[in-house]
Amino acid sequence: MKKHTAKITSKSIEQSGLPADFKKAIAEYIWNGFDANATMIELNYDSNPVGYIHSFSISDNGSGINLGKIEDTFGQFLDSQKTKTFDQNGFIKGKAGKGRFSFTNFCNKAIWETTFKSDQSNYLKYNITISKEKLQDFQTSDKIVSLSKKTGTTVHFESFHSLTGDLLESEEFENFLASEFGWFLFLNKESDYKIKVNNNDINYWNIIGDFREFDETINDQIFKINYIRWNKNIGDKYYYYFLNQEQKEVGRKHTSFNNKAVDFHHSIYIISEYFDEFQFTKTDHPTLGMNGNNQSDITFKRLISILNDFISQEEKLFIRDQKAERLIEHYNSKKIFPVFKNNSYDQIRKKDLENVVKEIYCIQPKIFQGLKQTQSKTLVGFLNLLLDTDQRENILEILENITDLSDEERQELSETLKKTKISSIVELVNLLEGRFTVINVLKEMVFELDKFTNERDHIQKVVENNYWLFGEQYHLVSADKNFEIALNNFLDFIESGKKNKEKLKSKDKLKRPDIFIARQAETLDSSSDEYTIEENIIVELKRPSVIIGKTQFDQIEDYIRFIINEPKFISELRTWKLILVGKKVDDWIKDKYESNKGKGKRFLVESVRNYEIYAMTWDDLFKVFDIRHNHLINKLEFKNSVIEDLESKGITLDKDKPTELLKKIVEL
Repeated sequence: MKKHTAKITSKSIEQSGLPADFKKAIAEYIWNGFDANATMIELNYDSNPVGYIHSFSISDNGSGINLGKIEDTFGQFLDSQKTKTFDQNGFIKGKAGKGRFSFTNFCNKAIWETTFKSDQSNYLKYNITISKEKLQDFQTSDKIVSLSKKTGTTVHFESFHSLTGDLLESEEFENFLASEFGWFLFLNKESDYKIKVNNNDINYWNIIGDFREFDETINDQIFKINYIRWNKNIGDKYYYYFLNQEQKEVGRKHTSFNNKAVDFHHSIYIISEYFDEFQFTKTDHPTLGMNGNNQSDITFKRLISILNDFISQEEKLFIRDQKAERLIEHYNSKKIFPVFKNNSYDQIRKKDLENVVKEIYCIQPKIFQGLKQTQSKTLVGFLNLLLDTDQRENILEILENITDLSDEERQELSETLKKTKISSIVELVNLLEGRFTVINVLKEMVFELDKFTNERDHIQKVVENNYWLFGEQYHLVSADKNFEIALNNFLDFIESGKKNKEKLKSKDKLKRPDIFIARQAETLDSSSDEYTIEENIIVELKRPSVIIGKTQFDQIEDYIRFIINEPKFISELRTWKLILVGKKVDDWIKDKYESNKGKGKRFLVESVRNYEIYAMTWDDLFKVFDIRHNHLINKLEFKNSVIEDLESKGITLDKDKPTELLKKIVEL
């Protein structure tokens, strides 16, 4: 054996920053094997049931340690020949020339049994021995010719003081090896790089949640890009790693993602000939007299832009497809969501709420994080209330006051909140609920409180706010106002803000129709395709105690006479419907029905030129409402669920729908 001495003391070596953990100490020898171009690293140990280790070694099939250069490798400390190597934790493995001393963490002696190929192509084998008590000294045996004709190195460890078999068998150690070397094994999977422990492969795929591999060409430079999303934090920050063709790290750059604290553990490795001469500098400014490029190069800047766009999309996919889905599963298991009935309509309402929660979570997960169960229920319940009203799009405005939204995030949330099929159905249910409530109030007034109800103080107050009773899309012109006021309101409506007030000369200008509503409908003129007709309705309401007969008919006919004699109202491109509504009609009105029966319009009692007079009972009006709205519900995809929802709110629908009567009802 030949003794060699490095110019350093054992104490100085031990104080130089050797690994303090047995796992990291062992990793040094594995990295040394890969530094020597090994493709296979094998850890072999033997221990008894109580954990005592009989033997432990680490073998590689690398190039071995050339004895002729031993003084330049083992003879140096903090000055190694290896200036570039594989790296995961921010320092260059082997660069300081101290990794060989890591065994002191767990044992007292290490023996390297190595075979190398000499300059004369001979395979030569010899041993190197280092003891803990004299780290500055190492001994080499005489070299002999190897019969195996294979290069490689096996490090045998002896005299263990803090390492047991159960530590090497532990899941923690296996997970460490997968985390430390998984990225390197992944990048070299096509070359079948492996690490074995007692002949079992380290399964690094367990910690890889997803990966992408693709090439990107920028200014004739080809970049092989490998993206890995880890299932767990691998103890590393999130970087872009830039590797040359030998897969040696040239530099790294923070990705700046995972700021949303959603466990988006990721790494991106970029391999290219472009980095063979690349030099990372402290600043991104061009450097004069430097060989190769640095971060100021336009190709590098374009690469970073592409990588940022890619990782941004991957983060969004991860949050939406995994984290957001887990949030929904958690909310369902903890009963955070409101209770929805088990019918198709309510289940779609629930899905709508889940989609909105997911979309908001994708934009800013922190809104949902750290909440107690009661707080989570309050937040989700508030969102559900907004979605059940026409205020759903206000969620976007509320969210913008909480967090900054990018244009893309704003657009995605806006699309989610738009009037979808379910939101339209929810809106319809709320509309029907309100209308049925109004009808029930009117029925109570007319049929139950008829002795106390009058048209001006009671009925008219309800009808003037609900003129949909007589048709959709009408505009209220006046309610219980005289004709002069009604005229100016009418002109203001059809002429979009007319300011000059009109004066009527007729002595009847102070007559007061109960309800005057109008709509500018694009109804084709039956006499000419060139014109459209504007529809107007005047409604005269009668208290329940009044039976509609000739007297009431004459009163509303006076309105017509006034209209056709007033120049401001007489256009032939306007039609007029005057409707009398009361609790009952007398025989005179019924005779008028018969005389106008041939015109095919129910409730019509008079039709002259461009005006018509109708007389209806309140029961007629309520029945028309039932037929129209029940017919609307029948067309719904979720008819039974909507009916059930309305009935749960105390609104009972007429199940016997006279469809024949529907065909006879005139469209008012």
